Amino acid sequence: MVVSPPKFKTMNSTFLSCSLGVFFLIALFTSTTIVQAQAPIPPTPIELMVGHERLDFQLVFKRNFTPQSKYSVLAIAVFSENYGTRKKLGDSIVIPFQVNYALGNSGLSLAAGAEANSSAGFATTLGLTHSKASNEILAISVLSYQLSSDQNLKFFGLYEYKPALTEKWSLYSRLQLTYNQGMAQGFHNRSFLYLRAGLKKGPLGFGLGANFDAYGPNKTARDNYGLFTRWEF
Repeated sequence: MVVSPPKFKTMNSTFLSCSLGVFFLIALFTSTTIVQAQAPIPPTPIELMVGHERLDFQLVFKRNFTPQSKYSVLAIAVFSENYGTRKKLGDSIVIPFQVNYALGNSGLSLAAGAEANSSAGFATTLGLTHSKASNEILAISVLSYQLSSDQNLKFFGLYEYKPALTEKWSLYSRLQLTYNQGMAQGFHNRSFLYLRAGLKKGPLGFGLGANFDAYGPNKTARDNYGLFTRWEF
């Protein structure tokens, strides 16, 4: 099957406003952390996937308030924009932001924050987070409940495996998923499964990607396949 080159459209004002807001937030917390902490800072990965249907952008930001603090911030921005101007389903913005309080050294944290979601709206959230990180593995799991009339219950998971191939190169793989269930109405709001497989050298990563998105009670599917590149700042 021959895929025609995509025709890009101008991104809407909401997309751009949210992008600028997230970057402002990251700049604020990054500068604060650098001033307060001398310990190594976890990288902030930014990823762009050029697919056959749309552009997908993602940013993951995680910081402790100070190196010894029990409090940390987790913010994830996921933006999708269709190439076709007449295609609206698939244009998506999901921005969860939460403050975590660590429960000892178990990796578990209590979480409170908010989420802006182009499908489910905006709401404050309460939840539980588990995270684990090493040179080869990154695992983040979040179970949250939205304090809104829809009473959304959401699970989010991000799991990376990066085994070394040589001193400079490693494999890069990621499984990322979310499921948002409206408890008040008893139906599905939004879910996705994102898969990545490629190579990594230092802060640079690239490879093949597949995104499987579903919207609404009928789980209307919008898939996207393509190439991704990422950089860890």
